[in-house]
Amino acid sequence: MKMATFKPRAMTPEELDPASLDRLRAAAKLPDDHVDLSDPDAPEVVDWTGAVRGRFYRPVKKLKSLRIDADVLAFFEAQGPGYQTRINNVLRDCMLRELRRTSAERT
Repeated sequence: MKMATFKPRAMTPEELDPASLDRLRAAAKLPDDHVDLSDPDAPEVVDWTGAVRGRFYRPVKKLKSLRIDADVLAFFEAQGPGYQTRINNVLRDCMLRELRRTSAERT
């Protein structure tokens, strides 16, 4: 079941108080290089030493029928549960090696 997401609705100019509307109109007239984009609630991160690349990345999974040699399938199944994930990991490693190889050839 897909979770419902909440998307806030933008206010129309008629719903804003006059002071807010005046501030927005003044900001709209400013040139781009004069607009302050800083956010005091979300300060810029300058130290990325503890960052982990891809921590929240989840590739999209697609259901596909695939014919695999019986002995190859038996090899992965014999290693226990999670054989589909292991097969996917082997294919991903192969894909990444090929991408690196072709990228190196182009440079």
